[in-house]
Amino acid sequence: MGKIAVALFTTLDGSAERPDQWHFPYFDDAMGKAVDRHNSRCEAYLMGRVLHDQWSQYWPGNTSDEFGDFINPIRKYVLSTTLENSDWENTSVLRSLDEVRALKDGTEGWIGMSGSLTTVRALLEAGLLDELVLLVDPIVVSGERRWTDELGRTPLELVSSESLPTGVLHLTYRPVRES
Repeated sequence: MGKIAVALFTTLDGSAERPDQWHFPYFDDAMGKAVDRHNSRCEAYLMGRVLHDQWSQYWPGNTSDEFGDFINPIRKYVLSTTLENSDWENTSVLRSLDEVRALKDGTEGWIGMSGSLTTVRALLEAGLLDELVLLVDPIVVSGERRWTDELGRTPLELVSSESLPTGVLHLTYRPVRES
């Protein structure tokens, strides 16, 4: 059975909607290595509709960045009830959390994620997310959607923590399965 791990760029106040507006001053080699560790273990990649629509317009054919070499050929899945299909190579549409559960059951290794805040919350609430990797930038943004918005009580266990040279905290949590 596979496991799903999401990596999120976030702020001290939990903002995570528009990292392109505040994140890049903190992105250095140490953070690049943390992101690479997350991606290098992935057998597949899962995303929500909004992220799919953004990335599928930017990454196909993009060879200017190593991430393009990673994301274009990997098997990708989009959780969406409105997307009919995707022209992005190796991309399939999943219509429900039951289909995500079947994907986990049929995958060996890790299914990665990045962003997709609504999808992250849905997976946490459904008990389908196995690991939450937060890269917490030392900034307060306010006014953006937070990754915790509308999320119910969700106990997490800290698995690892590291302070990066730019002041970013690299935190890894696993959901605590309550009985």
